[in-house]
Amino acid sequence: MSTLRFALADGMTIAKRNAIKIKRAPDLLGGVVILPIVFVLLFAYVFGSMIDLPGLSYREYMIPGIFVQTIVMSAQITGYTLTLDLQKGIFDRFRTLPMAPSAVLTGQTLSDLITNLTSIVVMALVGLAVGWRIHTSPHEAVLGFVLLLLFAYAFSWVTAAVALALRKPEVFNNLATIVSMPLVFLSNAFVDSARLPGPLRAVAEWNPVSTIIQAARELFGNTGSAMPVPDAWPLQNAVTASLLWSALLLIVFVPLSTRLYKRAVSQ
Repeated sequence: MSTLRFALADGMTIAKRNAIKIKRAPDLLGGVVILPIVFVLLFAYVFGSMIDLPGLSYREYMIPGIFVQTIVMSAQITGYTLTLDLQKGIFDRFRTLPMAPSAVLTGQTLSDLITNLTSIVVMALVGLAVGWRIHTSPHEAVLGFVLLLLFAYAFSWVTAAVALALRKPEVFNNLATIVSMPLVFLSNAFVDSARLPGPLRAVAEWNPVSTIIQAARELFGNTGSAMPVPDAWPLQNAVTASLLWSALLLIVFVPLSTRLYKRAVSQ
């Protein structure tokens, strides 16, 4: 029990260190927040006027997609900062300290959870300003935000594993951009997946990003009764599927990230 307590304390110390680092380099957080705001304004006032959804305001449909887009973009901070620390030899300094080896990764993902919380709050305020509203009960709305943060935490472990496998900031940034853009745009973030052609529709419907977006829409009440009913099981059972996706990502990528971290610091 005492070992677990010390490991958690070390993780919180690393999380505090990473939070201070972001405070001193606000461009890391600013880029994650500013770009989604640009997307909100672009889709709300430019493209959104040309997209018609039966019985539903496009701005209410769009904001849950922006939430998840922000999560995917914020998770890149995890990988980028890990590769920078690895390149600068910070991990070697940590090895000389009396701290739990798990503290580096748990601290990094916890600090990113704070970043995601900040980003979601900012996006919610921007959404309210452009017309987004929550139409469900308070406990459903809270569950929606908790589900977003759970997915954000799980997804940060994915980027941690990728970063520790690549080890170079430039390579990670390039790959993260190449992967994150299709992951978001081949989903139901901005258009109904039912409108996509056959193969792309199948990809979008089974995309975990689509699942978490659909769950957020249901929990926030941003769905229309006239909208077509999804055919895919993840979208029909979006909340359950989102929990399963988050659990699967944690089960796979927490031990994988830990193994890759041990390999990285041992070389």
